[in-house]
Amino acid sequence: MGSVVTRNRVNVSGPAEGRPMVFAHGFGCDQTLWRLVAPRFSCDHRVVLFDHVGSGQSDLSAYDPDKYGALDGYATDVVEICRELALSDVVFVGHSVSAMIGVLAYHRAPELFGAMVMIGPSPRYVDDGDYVGGFSRSDIVGLLDALDSNHLGWSAQMAPVIMGNPERPELAEELTNSFCRTAPDIARQFARVTFLSDNRADLHGVEVPTLVLQCSADAIAPDAVGEYVHRQIPGSTLVRMRATGHVPQLSAPEETTAAIRAFLTP
Repeated sequence: MGSVVTRNRVNVSGPAEGRPMVFAHGFGCDQTLWRLVAPRFSCDHRVVLFDHVGSGQSDLSAYDPDKYGALDGYATDVVEICRELALSDVVFVGHSVSAMIGVLAYHRAPELFGAMVMIGPSPRYVDDGDYVGGFSRSDIVGLLDALDSNHLGWSAQMAPVIMGNPERPELAEELTNSFCRTAPDIARQFARVTFLSDNRADLHGVEVPTLVLQCSADAIAPDAVGEYVHRQIPGSTLVRMRATGHVPQLSAPEETTAAIRAFLTP
């Protein structure tokens, strides 16, 4: 099927005739973080999992700092995966930064996509005038400086903040381990691309049914961000989840699955 399948460690399951669902992980993660949600759809959907280049078990030799110096490089890969697998009417499920990667992929090839599911999306993390992204510029600079100076220490400190759910430390431990598996130089660049991006203008023109899943007490993408995304995409559906933190596919897989199922069910 071509090099993209190996490069992005693409895995496909479910019936060939099922409506395709492409699950895209966020920063510092890989496709294994979908393991409690994606299989629940493989009974009636063609489920596609992959690792962004530089993450998980992707082909690290394919990492090009120029290509992946912007989110467009990752969006190009998404389009290439969909075309390689001859997918259409795709339900794209993007977590965190991958929600915006999905938006960019949609603009590149709108004919491939039939619906968007955004889990904890943020088109811009930095506050800007009346826009609330959740972080000041100095917050982000400090975060990136800390990552530069001590990748493992940053991972151990940030993972519990991102995960939330302090009463379930095993979740933060899993996320910490995931962060630590990413090569430090790739993690640094992906973090800059993620936290310094501004994709607000890209939300306009998304014309497929879109679900925005907003967790409670999300330290990375607060309520105001989910509301902003919802307002910018006409006809989108905003669901405020009981789940807390930024990774509900791990902390609340049943609620996450149910919300997606309800959205996809006519």
